[in-house]
Amino acid sequence: MTPQEPFGARLRRAVDRLGPLCVGIDPHPSLLAAWGLGDDVGGLERFAGTVVEAFADRIAVLKPQSAFFERFGSRGVAALERTVADARSAGALVLMDAKRGDIGSTMAAYAEAYLDKGSPLFSDAVTVSPYLGFGALRPALDLARAGGSGVFVLARTSNPEGAEVQTAAAPGGTPVARRMLERLAEENAGAAPLGSAGAVVGATLGEEDAAALRGALAINGPLLAPGMGAQGATAEDLPRVFGAALGNVLPSFSRDILRHGPSVAALRAAAGRESGRIARVLAAAGS
Repeated sequence: MTPQEPFGARLRRAVDRLGPLCVGIDPHPSLLAAWGLGDDVGGLERFAGTVVEAFADRIAVLKPQSAFFERFGSRGVAALERTVADARSAGALVLMDAKRGDIGSTMAAYAEAYLDKGSPLFSDAVTVSPYLGFGALRPALDLARAGGSGVFVLARTSNPEGAEVQTAAAPGGTPVARRMLERLAEENAGAAPLGSAGAVVGATLGEEDAAALRGALAINGPLLAPGMGAQGATAEDLPRVFGAALGNVLPSFSRDILRHGPSVAALRAAAGRESGRIARVLAAAGS
């Protein structure tokens, strides 16, 4: 089998062609209701299929939230498998938002579930949690590297509760979030045009939190930026939070775009407005 081109290179090309917007596939019960769909597997399938139809050929990254599928059991997971396959077939890069994290053979099994090409849930990248220790992620990092996939490691997340762990001091006094970024820079050393080991850093960070990460965001890899829209961050916040790393940021939207469904045209228009705002901010910043 021909090795897959590294995720970082594929992502760089997709972002250069389509822009950096990432759109979630989050079939939350309130969104299903707003779309006039039942909170059941049928509604789940129609919701996910509509999002894929609207965006898979025009958005660089689609990000299914695994939990909203898993809550329906095996039929929900089957719907997730179809969603991933359909989105990838239509041309999108799929980032599975699963936030898995464990140790040893269990972490290896999680990695195989999302990063092994033979898995029904095989995705271009997956989110993982490093809070059992960055080294515990080694099975996922190694499998991603071998197969040309990507991994996004939680560093400084958009939820307020994250500060309790992520701003704590690691051995040596470095904040934990910053240490995660330093480890990712090591993973991406020498990669071109972009490394495949990314970080999750919330666009909602205040000035003090953003300053604590300044300089460390240069990981030579992608930076997934949740918190856009419903959580309060806007395109205008991105230069303040990410500074010189702005060109590697993937601003992630879910509810603020998805609430415009079920019309495919309305969904595309909403994404187009956000893409336009982001493009203007990037242009003004010179990225």
